[in-house]
Amino acid sequence: MLSPQQAQDRAQDLVERARRAGADAADAIYAANASEGIQIRLGKLEDVERSESEHIALRVFSGKRSASIGSSDLSPAALDELAERAISMARLAPEDAYAGLAPEELLTQGPWPELDMIDTAELSPQALRTMAEEGEDAARAVAGVTNSDGASAHSGSGVFALATSHGFAGGYASTTHSLSVSVVAGEGSAKQRDNAWRQAHHQVDLPSAAEIGDLAGTRAVGRLNPGRVKSGPMPVVFDPRVAGSLIGHLLGAMSGSAIARRSSFLLDRLDAQIFPAGTLIAEDPHRPRGLRSRPFDGEGLATRAGHLVEDGRVTGWLLDTASARQLGLTPTGHAARSGGGSPSVSVGNVHLAAGALSPRELMADIKDGIYVTELIGQGVNGVTGDYSRGASGVRIVNGELAGPVAELTVAGNLLSMFAKLTPASDLEWHRAINVPTIRIDGMTVAGE
Repeated sequence: MLSPQQAQDRAQDLVERARRAGADAADAIYAANASEGIQIRLGKLEDVERSESEHIALRVFSGKRSASIGSSDLSPAALDELAERAISMARLAPEDAYAGLAPEELLTQGPWPELDMIDTAELSPQALRTMAEEGEDAARAVAGVTNSDGASAHSGSGVFALATSHGFAGGYASTTHSLSVSVVAGEGSAKQRDNAWRQAHHQVDLPSAAEIGDLAGTRAVGRLNPGRVKSGPMPVVFDPRVAGSLIGHLLGAMSGSAIARRSSFLLDRLDAQIFPAGTLIAEDPHRPRGLRSRPFDGEGLATRAGHLVEDGRVTGWLLDTASARQLGLTPTGHAARSGGGSPSVSVGNVHLAAGALSPRELMADIKDGIYVTELIGQGVNGVTGDYSRGASGVRIVNGELAGPVAELTVAGNLLSMFAKLTPASDLEWHRAINVPTIRIDGMTVAGE
């Protein structure tokens, strides 16, 4: 795998080849990944995997026409052919009034912030196997666990670089470590399955394998003998491991492309009170060791910390260059690149600020409600905000958790849900979207 500097040089070389082939402008991205993983099931080695990939992608412009092409062959002859083919494709493409590189005056230059995303300690296959075995052993030791879907430990590294024909070049590297455990509790038709999973750039930031395994086993046993609930309106409390998806729907609606297409439930609500007063949702792409940390975006613009929602109001749209041009606005440094093609929109590390009440205090006045630990399906309409997803979790009775429930649906509209959202004080910081426990009153629950 190339170093960040070598990757940057390789991307710049491809851009220069494109310019020599006749491109008016061009950018290139280089991405490489290597990973190693061990899968254990019932104490026995089930799978060992090792993967490596290297890819370079070129985007060229001929006036307002553009084309993208990629290759895993990085030989000089292949790169020359890549550039020539891209130019030929661009000249046949339809014109796009919004096509083009990011404004040159907005490009960022190094040195960039130190993000501490590289773990210099390498884990051997035996160390990965030990992690997976310890995780599964801890899960199977939980009373009530009867079988295992397995445990897997992974370690990997990656490099990303971007170069443009108008003056930007940069690259960075990162490492990842992860451990997942999935087990089954109960017997026969009463069996229940659950899991626990964590990922971090540095292995030391992971909980112990035994802690992850014990959590997986405890979760699986906690789902045994689920009851049903009657249909009707009631408060719904979302566990942090699923609550982040609600903020994810907000981020999708804030995308400049969705606004430009007029396909967002936030359309014409930029200055409206979306959340209760005081609600804060912040982004920090420079958070050390953050899962979505990055020094620059996919177009060479600076990434910056800021507030996406302040005092309950959306502060602006998430814009790459194309959507910014469509809306007559300035790009915000939220462009992302993945495998070539035009940029999409992505954010850095995001968190919903914690509230004042503990989860127990948040539920204290709920006479009949649901604590959701799993969401199923994709029943969310990004245009209208209508929300309906399968769920399972725990029933809340008189402010106390009162046994597992399953086969239910929670529904509402995201705008009305956000307006009634109350966060607890238990903010967690190990995900890309970090949220505390969330309570939303007045949702519709469909059960029996």
